Amino acid sequence: MKIKFMGAARTVTGSCYILETDSHRFAVDCGMHQGNAEIEKRNWDVSIYEPDNIDFFLITHAHIDHSGLLPRMVQKGFKGKIYTTAPTRDLLEILLLDSAHIQEMEAQWKSKKHLRSGEKHIKPLYTQKDAQATLPLIEVISNGETFQPFPGAEISFKDAGHILGASLIELSIEENGIPAKLVFSGDIGRPAQLMMEDPSIVDAADFLFLESTYGNRDHKNEDDSLRELAEAIAYSYGNKEKVIIPAFAVERTQEMMYCLYLLSKDGRLPPDMPVYLDSPLAIKATEIFRHHTKYLDEETRELIKKGEDPLYLSQLHFTPTTEESIAINNVPGPAIIISASGMADAGRIKHHLRHNIWREGASIVFVGFQAQGTTGRKIVDGAKKIRLFNEEIAVKARVYTINGFSAHAGQSQLLEWLSHFKSRDMQIFLIHGEYTAQQVLADMIKERFGFKVLIPGYLEETSLEPGRVLARVEYPEKAVPRIDWSYIIEDIGTRFARLKEKRPSLESRPWMEQTELRDRLLELNRVLTEINSEI
Repeated sequence: MKIKFMGAARTVTGSCYILETDSHRFAVDCGMHQGNAEIEKRNWDVSIYEPDNIDFFLITHAHIDHSGLLPRMVQKGFKGKIYTTAPTRDLLEILLLDSAHIQEMEAQWKSKKHLRSGEKHIKPLYTQKDAQATLPLIEVISNGETFQPFPGAEISFKDAGHILGASLIELSIEENGIPAKLVFSGDIGRPAQLMMEDPSIVDAADFLFLESTYGNRDHKNEDDSLRELAEAIAYSYGNKEKVIIPAFAVERTQEMMYCLYLLSKDGRLPPDMPVYLDSPLAIKATEIFRHHTKYLDEETRELIKKGEDPLYLSQLHFTPTTEESIAINNVPGPAIIISASGMADAGRIKHHLRHNIWREGASIVFVGFQAQGTTGRKIVDGAKKIRLFNEEIAVKARVYTINGFSAHAGQSQLLEWLSHFKSRDMQIFLIHGEYTAQQVLADMIKERFGFKVLIPGYLEETSLEPGRVLARVEYPEKAVPRIDWSYIIEDIGTRFARLKEKRPSLESRPWMEQTELRDRLLELNRVLTEINSEI
């Protein structure tokens, strides 16, 4: 048996892992690649997946970076089954159709531009027709149910505690009389997360494929995160400006609504401050959450039994239409706007940033991971200006980064989940993480547990043989994307500018701390000088 890493290998998007036995070929997840232009080019060349030669997909959850290429696979010949949970099936329906609509609109916009300059018409990555054709292929599997997609294989989905319907996957395969157990973590949620059950415990595997999004850091606790959110609201309310919250339509939006419900009960949300849920997709997703209450945690189910609705506020306004969305920024005074996308790279959130990020009394609150190259990451990293709709706009709003709301487990929580495994010979692949975070997590796992850890690269292929040290296969040259030098140079400049601003606080530190920081900066300067001379 062998596995090929088609995405989320040293990156956090494009999750897809193709497994091949003597008789079958199937995949776990089918995510869209997101980030800079070079990374997103990978979405177009799906011939390397051989879609017509994939027997079935196992989908851990509905986020587009785990499911968004399914319509493209169907378009290119995939005709097998797609196994997942009931909530994921319902979320896929709205998310894939929405993604297809975005693909069509972007292609239409690009085509107009190309045709004016005498170039060819641009086709969308896939269409709503492709998304509709994908839905009948989905077969629902209940959490904890074991099924056999082919003789010699037993698969079960267990709650991953990430978003509604999210699962980790246990896969037992016997090949040539040799049994092997594989566990795919999907995206592991943090314990005690609002609404979601804690991640299921697994204690045995030959091979573990573990997400590592926050492999190098922990989250703030929930109380601190709620306090920071309340501070952002109070700051902008006092300045009669708006709080802008970029949030993914599924899970993060619903968690933010739950948080506002808690702040309202605690008297920390001004009752006259409107809250706008400005995302048609998030509005639909919220109804799916209400439909699948048995997948929510016990505390949330108890609230619902008492007649309370943690996804509702008296001052909440849904704005499904474009006209209603536009009108929000014409309303004077403070307000809270929750809108997509979560990384501020597309959708209505870009318009709200354009109207508010230059206002000194406004707040921009990031409540999720911001991938490299995205608009959200640039703002979080301290950019003084960002480009929106071909216009350079100053960043004057107060920026809050509240990672305590993440749906991903932090470093300590990943290690705690991992501590339950009793298979001392288990071999671990770190996936779905940026390489620097993965290296930190790999070192901690080796030191604490003694497991063998590999960090696969894009398109790398590895044979899986229980009891034998894994042999790594070099991945092809085409797997290496062009380095985005412009982003790297811009990022270094931004970070140095932030450091310069912090000089007074640095100079107030103890002399020994200043000396250590100086030495580290001198070392960085030496490395940059060497790079410059080599170039």
